[in-house]
Amino acid sequence: MSRQTAIDVTLSLLRVVAGLLFLQAGGSKIFGWFGVLPKDMYPSGTVPFLSQAGIGGAIEVVGGLLLMFGLFTRVVAFVSSGEMAVAYFQFHQPNGSWPVQNQGQQAVLFCFIFLFFAAYGAGPWSLDALMAKRSRRSKKVENDDFAQRL
Repeated sequence: MSRQTAIDVTLSLLRVVAGLLFLQAGGSKIFGWFGVLPKDMYPSGTVPFLSQAGIGGAIEVVGGLLLMFGLFTRVVAFVSSGEMAVAYFQFHQPNGSWPVQNQGQQAVLFCFIFLFFAAYGAGPWSLDALMAKRSRRSKKVENDDFAQRL
């Protein structure tokens, strides 16, 4: 395996696993998956959908799915990174100065992993790359047709 192939594989694995974990976090909030919400705060097992936590859960479910498939990755990752920054500073940071004190490690990691994907993109094994390849191919065909008409 070449070095570039190893980079492509690990980048894709990071994107898929981060997206899956993000999807699970949102799914637990808005669908009650995995039963992780405290029943004393949310007796129904889910957060109210039109609350801040509900909207965050929706971003996590949709964003997690899109990130797993590598679709609209830069925009989705940027929005998700911002959501995690808000989550950290609003909900975790008031409980202690360091992420290890305030249980904010996941929010910080998600924030910076998604910031990386916002800057770098999804990588070659993604729907974004597939769509870009098809777009380049159709533009080449259009250009070749134009050149033949001249």
